[in-house]
Amino acid sequence: MRSVIICANFDLMKIKVLAFGISKEIFGSPSVCLDMGNDATVSNLKYLLEHQYPRLGQLASYMVAVNNEYALPGDTIHERDEIAIIPPVSGG
Repeated sequence: MRSVIICANFDLMKIKVLAFGISKEIFGSPSVCLDMGNDATVSNLKYLLEHQYPRLGQLASYMVAVNNEYALPGDTIHERDEIAIIPPVSGG
């Protein structure tokens, strides 16, 4: 009889990030899914996104919203949070 060892990392969570405006074009999709640590912050999310999508880091600015509220860099992200990237907007 052969034994099977299953390895799982329970310290990761799946995060879905909604994209609006130019960020949708940068991601090539209206949303992306990422694996992040359970203690992830908005700052960690921005770092990961800018690493995977360098054009995002070239924007003059963009905001991260968590559960329909603008988030601060140190705010913690939870797996069931609704996260959105809000790029700069212009208009008159």
